[in-house]
Amino acid sequence: MVSHLVYYQLALLAIIWLFVMLHLTGSTPGRTTPAVPAQPKRKRSTEPKAFAGLTHKPHCALCERETSETPPAPPQRPDPLPPTHRRPRPVDTSRHLCPHTDCDDRGWLRMNNLRAHGHPNGGPWRQLHCTACEGYFPAPHGTIFYGKQAAVERIVHVLACLAEGWGMRATARVFEVDANTVLHWLIEAAEQLRAFSRYLGFQEQWALNVR
Repeated sequence: MVSHLVYYQLALLAIIWLFVMLHLTGSTPGRTTPAVPAQPKRKRSTEPKAFAGLTHKPHCALCERETSETPPAPPQRPDPLPPTHRRPRPVDTSRHLCPHTDCDDRGWLRMNNLRAHGHPNGGPWRQLHCTACEGYFPAPHGTIFYGKQAAVERIVHVLACLAEGWGMRATARVFEVDANTVLHWLIEAAEQLRAFSRYLGFQEQWALNVR
C-alpha cells in the first residue's frame, strides 16, 4: 500500500510546477488575459474600375486648351534684311526658310535672306543660299522629297493612291516601286502631317490665350 507521504510529495511537485509555469507565462492567477480584438476583413469595392488606358489625356495641343498653364510665347520675329539692288532671280524663295541652327533667321519665312542658285551636280533640286549665316541647303530640305531619287510626281501619286484606299502591294505593282519603299514614303508623310497638325494646334492655343 502506497504511503500518504508519496501523495504529499506529488501534490507539492504539482504546485511548484504550476507556479513555475505561471511565472514563465507572466500571468497572474485569477486575472484573465484581455482578448485581442479581431481586425475586420477588408471589403472589396464592388464598383467597376475604369480602364487605365482611358484615364490619361492624349498628348495633343488641341485637347489641352482647358489647362491652366499658359504655353510659352513663340520667339519674336527678327527684322527682315533690307532689299538689295541685285536683279531679282525668277525663282521664288518666299516659301523656304533657313534650317541651320546657328542662323538668326532660322525658321522664319520671307526674311529676304535666301538666294536661289543652280542645280548642284545636275540634280533635280536647286541649292539655296542664306545670306544671314552664309549657309547652303537644298530646296526640298525638311520635306518628304529630301534625299529622294524618285520623281516628285511619282511620290505624290503613290501617296494619293494610298489615301484613296489602295493596298500597299497593289500600289507598288502599279508604279513599279518596292513595297518597302512605299511603306517608307507613307511613314514619312504621316510624320510630316503629325508635325504640321501639332504646329497648327500650338498656334491656335497660343492665340486663344493671348486673347
